[in-house]
Amino acid sequence: MSYYFSTKIESEFEQAIERVTGELQKEGFGILTEIDVKATLKKKLDVDFRNYLILGACNPPFAYRALQTEPKLGIMLPCNVVVEELEDGLIEVAAVDPLVAMAVVDNQELEEVATEIRQKLKNALGRL
Repeated sequence: MSYYFSTKIESEFEQAIERVTGELQKEGFGILTEIDVKATLKKKLDVDFRNYLILGACNPPFAYRALQTEPKLGIMLPCNVVVEELEDGLIEVAAVDPLVAMAVVDNQELEEVATEIRQKLKNALGRL
């Protein structure tokens, strides 16, 4: 079973980020963190890397429900979404599959929350 799902789009990198964040917002997600992997690797290792941004997406009502169900679940939050420029010029947007990520926790209530979050992430990527 794959631990993520993804889609590829034709777009400039910065425009893709705007599209992704906009679609995530439509599903109730805000972006808590942004990690610019390209800039970080250049700064820390002085290596060149493709455009690669990790967005830490959070849907507060679902995060609240999940944390009520599993108090230590914060170690697995937020939901990561990657925006990556491929060699062929396409942009791939990939999101962690919360259902797979949360499968390590044996909790039926959490599985229900993860299923709903999964659908919201899939909805957002599907509209790209």
